[in-house]
Amino acid sequence: MDFVFEEMFQLGPDKTNYRRLTADHVEVARFKGQDMLEVAPAALTLLARDAFRDISFLLRASHQEKLARILRDPKATESDKVVARLMIENAVVSAGFQLPFCQDTGTATIVAKKGHRVLTDGFDVESLSRGVFETYRRENLRYSQMSPLSMYEERNTGDNLPAQIDIYAAHGASYEFLFIAKGGGSANKSFLFQQTRALLSPRILEDFLVEKMKLIGTAACPPYHLAVVIGGTSAEMTMKTVKLATAGALESLPASGSKGGRAFRDPELEERLLAASRAIGYGAQLGGRCFCHDVRVIRLPRHGASCPIGMGVSCAADRNAKAKITSEGVFLEELERDPGRFLEGVDASRFEAHAVKIDLNQPMRAILAELSKHSIKTLVSMTGRMIVARDIAHARLKERLDRGEDLPDYMKLHPVYYAGPSKTPAGMPSGSFGPTTAGRMDSYVDLFQSRRASMIMIAKGNRNRAVTDACKKHGGFYLCTVGGPAAILARDHIRKVELIEYDELGMEAVFAIDVVEFPAMIAVDDKGNDFFEEDAACAPESF
Repeated sequence: MDFVFEEMFQLGPDKTNYRRLTADHVEVARFKGQDMLEVAPAALTLLARDAFRDISFLLRASHQEKLARILRDPKATESDKVVARLMIENAVVSAGFQLPFCQDTGTATIVAKKGHRVLTDGFDVESLSRGVFETYRRENLRYSQMSPLSMYEERNTGDNLPAQIDIYAAHGASYEFLFIAKGGGSANKSFLFQQTRALLSPRILEDFLVEKMKLIGTAACPPYHLAVVIGGTSAEMTMKTVKLATAGALESLPASGSKGGRAFRDPELEERLLAASRAIGYGAQLGGRCFCHDVRVIRLPRHGASCPIGMGVSCAADRNAKAKITSEGVFLEELERDPGRFLEGVDASRFEAHAVKIDLNQPMRAILAELSKHSIKTLVSMTGRMIVARDIAHARLKERLDRGEDLPDYMKLHPVYYAGPSKTPAGMPSGSFGPTTAGRMDSYVDLFQSRRASMIMIAKGNRNRAVTDACKKHGGFYLCTVGGPAAILARDHIRKVELIEYDELGMEAVFAIDVVEFPAMIAVDDKGNDFFEEDAACAPESF
């Protein structure tokens, strides 16, 4: 039997619209009768710097168009349309290059294919990292990377490095790139399920995937670009493919397999899973049908004894861009610079038109009494003071209790907002300041509420049953706000940010913020009701 090589990922022509950043830093030289592309380190640094700047503030036009479709969709609920409109309006704000689209400006990830006729100095990762460094230091972005000093002690790196950079060998005289800024919320909703051949029958597979889709919930800021990968020669291959698929890098795969084991997409299963996602009821965060923009299902070859299944999403902050370096220069994918055009002629509901006003500048017992008058799904608009505390701050506060101390009064007097801001632009009161995933603080709720702290919590996404039980026992509330429109929250709803404690934690410090008409929805009440558990298929009642 003769050797026949077949590429696993057989992609079609690249239809990306690129803009040229520069014609400098590249030269063509002859070596052994072939043209070689010489790429200077400055080209890599420039490309990484501009790529991460663009994807922090701009999104693809194709992504924005899918949001606009929700606004025009007669089957979309009003809550779906409210979220879609907020996302587009947020993109309008972030396109001004002051407030990034999301406060979690992500882990910088670069996937590259380097042609065999491309010459560099060999320090490609360093040059690309320098570009990441320059963007995160210069722009109003957040440093989210934690460096381990020991197994249990960490500190923020202060520049968002290290980046994840993977460079693959390819054929030709071009250098191709995919730049991804992946936030913690969507990264945490990447799942690997080690299954067997028994799963590979139509009904069993579909039922399995729909059930696992529900695990994603709303914490990662839908509507999602959902990717499912069936098979893989290793667990790493499966999850790498998930990431590439959510970033739109595998759109042109063929629709059928081959004896050689090529990867392919299954359009029919994609449509069935998209339809199933609309029936889950989570919708675009506040109930409805628009849980996913689209679904990509990719089938890979596998070892006969293994059947890994991967699932992941790209969230509302769909921050991806392709790039390339050729003999003609350095090129970066053109992203949408005028997202406001997607709102032209659109009449969609606005959040504030339906919300109950809540005054936070009154005693906690009075705020709780006011919230107790309303049921889950009620939209609220809050004005007053909140405390901001998230993962590490909660751990520090628990350490006080472990030492026999009490929690600070600020956790008892004010609602707590789970969030971590990006840097504040000059002349503005706040940087982008959207919510983080509520579920990561679930384990603290009963303990803190037993001390009359965290009685009102504000964040994004669904929570576990223990939170509902704690709120019923102690009289507390969880208010869900829309994940994604962090720039709008900074511009329109936050008037003051004040550092309260744990300055050394950077974006994880405790802050106090003064807000006006801050939007949220009662998701868990003091009577044991949970919007996501009991009635997610229904839109908020105020609509």
